[in-house]
Amino acid sequence: MTAAPDASPAAPEDALAALRGEIDALDDALHDLVMRRADVVARMAASRVKGDASSFRPGREATILRRLLARHSGPLPPAALARLWREILSASNAMQGGFSVALPEGDAEVYKAARARFGAMAAPDLRAGPEAALAALAEGVAQAAVLPVPAAEGASAWWAGLDAPRLQVVARLPFYAVAPVPRAMVVTRDGPDPSGDDRTLLRFAFGHGGDGAAGAAGADEALRAVAGALRDAGLRPSAPTLLSRQHDALWALAEVEGAVAADDARLSALRARLPSNRVRPLGFYATPIEAAAPDAGGGE
Repeated sequence: MTAAPDASPAAPEDALAALRGEIDALDDALHDLVMRRADVVARMAASRVKGDASSFRPGREATILRRLLARHSGPLPPAALARLWREILSASNAMQGGFSVALPEGDAEVYKAARARFGAMAAPDLRAGPEAALAALAEGVAQAAVLPVPAAEGASAWWAGLDAPRLQVVARLPFYAVAPVPRAMVVTRDGPDPSGDDRTLLRFAFGHGGDGAAGAAGADEALRAVAGALRDAGLRPSAPTLLSRQHDALWALAEVEGAVAADDARLSALRARLPSNRVRPLGFYATPIEAAAPDAGGGE
């Protein structure tokens, strides 16, 4: 009995054409939904239902990304999903008004983090260092400043002079990361919005404003004082405390779990524990998602 002949040479081409047609139809459907989403954003901006609230709400964006990542499945890498929605969210933000981002000139790490976060829709405004970027923000020239991740020395110690609560930290970049990636912080005039899983930056000043006793405190004493105050106030540190000596004072920066606003009762407990020192919240931000890097076999 003669075996059935193989499929005609045109069959694979027909199958490929059918798959491409299916992809084209899905692309059209996705495009329709993206346009519908943009229409809702435009109507929301025109209606002023948000009042004077800023269009940039990093806490709200974090809740959106967490929800989508939690329901995500299939072969598309989560990082690709996060990047896709990051562009959609950035474009939606730009639709609601001009958005300029002040950056310290010459800091490639911060520049890359800002571009990844705000996409092509935000106008970069390069300034001569973190202080100049913060000045542009304070003057209303820029809507956000993107700065180096806080450290004890150099340009990354900008946090010691941050004019809070006028200016506040609202985001840490990136929100979703597959290490290693450029990292940075975002500061705005509008303040942060809670995401449900946040971290707060608290600044402690030792010896500022002529307080000689506090000014004589050494680094070890300052660290013990901060640790004890946080413990008594029921605040849990989420990173090691930073110390910086600037302007004849010793400054400490503690990162703690949760969103601590200016009226939080726990701040009163901190100030009661450290009566001779100033304690000030510098803002809070959504806890970033640190994703595992893909293994050697591919996939995530």
